[in-house]
Amino acid sequence: MYREISQELVKWKDSRRRKPMMITGVRQCGKTYVLKEFGKQNFDNICYINFESNRKYADIFDYDFDIDRIISELEFLEKTKIIPGKTLLIFDEIQECPKAITSLKYFCEDFSALHVVCAGSLLGVALKKENISFPVGKVNRMQMYPMNFKEFLIAMGENGYIDLFEKWDVNREIPETYSKPLEQLLKTFYVVGGMPEVVFDYVENKDFGTVIEIQNEILSDYADDFSKHAPISELEKLRMIWESVPKQLAKDNNKFVFSHVKEGKRAHELEASLQWLKNAGLIHILELVENAEIPIAFNADATYFKVYMSDIGLLSRRLGLTYEDYMDENDTLKTAKGAITENYVMNELLSLNKCPYYWRSGNTAELDFIYEEDGNIVPIEVKAATNTQAKSYKQFCQKFSPKTGYKTSLKNIASNMVNETNTVSLPLYLFWNHEIYR
Repeated sequence: MYREISQELVKWKDSRRRKPMMITGVRQCGKTYVLKEFGKQNFDNICYINFESNRKYADIFDYDFDIDRIISELEFLEKTKIIPGKTLLIFDEIQECPKAITSLKYFCEDFSALHVVCAGSLLGVALKKENISFPVGKVNRMQMYPMNFKEFLIAMGENGYIDLFEKWDVNREIPETYSKPLEQLLKTFYVVGGMPEVVFDYVENKDFGTVIEIQNEILSDYADDFSKHAPISELEKLRMIWESVPKQLAKDNNKFVFSHVKEGKRAHELEASLQWLKNAGLIHILELVENAEIPIAFNADATYFKVYMSDIGLLSRRLGLTYEDYMDENDTLKTAKGAITENYVMNELLSLNKCPYYWRSGNTAELDFIYEEDGNIVPIEVKAATNTQAKSYKQFCQKFSPKTGYKTSLKNIASNMVNETNTVSLPLYLFWNHEIYR
């Protein structure tokens, strides 16, 4: 299946500043598949090492960091030749071998001609737990996420919509010939989500029953990771927070409140567990900004935040929402529709390598997302249906005068001025392409 990160890997392959590449991301988001496909298409052969499935490889790195010796032993065990420029060396689940992480420094310094790529599902967790020395400055890094809506469209064989709307005039109304099927595809994506195994099965079989089964298996695997990789003292708190995330998202004011995890619990008791979930890639944290001046990160308030899930399909599963719920717009959906839509936009922004925050002005206004781009603040107002009354957006534009902003909902595409801000209103199903309409 097509993944946009593959294009970035090709750029890395040909870069004169290339270092060993480290790809991180939540379990089962497709890292291994992407790296193997990248190797097949761009190299004569692949040497694939999985530190989780076979512990024998760790012994190679226990002795010293002589790269010639390490390569020689890998060649012996794998019965292959590792040739710079012709071989892609893949270290998968590298967090299971801390010394292999350290060795990347020496691959960079002593054997830079070799293309080395690494994947780690729980790398952030391992670095904290094992106190591993990360080779700062000696690796390139990429973050990988579940499939976004554009990738989902391609997997569904709907590439034509991408070609069509990459050239669409912002002033032209989208006829129902296009809008209706795209809305249906978006609702399907809300249920299926972007986990590659789920997408692949749905594309092949169009069976939502199997979608539920696979998603339940993935969620069960995540829960198993708690027991395998988290400190025993944190297990109960991890599970309580994990159960609390979809419930807190579904509330009107979806700011994350520690006391809502369990009555009487305070922030200092749960912060470590929340950070564990973030390091594992299972959740994303959106911090509050009140003074939206550049750089945004300097003005973020880490004590006020919202928590979103890494995959929209897994969120729907945990909320018990089905495809029929989305199509019928029933009462079950009404309570969670806003949260689902925000989570979708959050994940799309991350897949576009944005670093989003949310803005609030006291108790008078709240804007769903802002991010920084080329020295400018970009505001985004999100609506689940066609309602585009965006008082908070207008207040933000009046106060901070951004050059460009977006209002995204199910309403047709349009462009207008809000105060001095060029404001693009576009459907949620086109948000993947929002920057083209600047």
